[in-house]
Amino acid sequence: MTPSNDNAPRLMAPKDAALATSLSRPLLTLMAAAGEFPKAVRLGERRIAYVRAEVEAWIDSRIAARAA
Repeated sequence: MTPSNDNAPRLMAPKDAALATSLSRPLLTLMAAAGEFPKAVRLGERRIAYVRAEVEAWIDSRIAARAA
């Protein structure tokens, strides 16, 4: 988990979300549509981003599920 004062932008590009999760961008889109990954925020007509805190929480939940 990253500290709250790490100066990281609140939003992350799909490319960055894919790198953080080791999943492909198309798979993230499919998972978000199925409710299995945080939904992207539409920034413009052709631009989306993911909320960094939501992606990090999703990663943390996947790690926690491994221990269960």
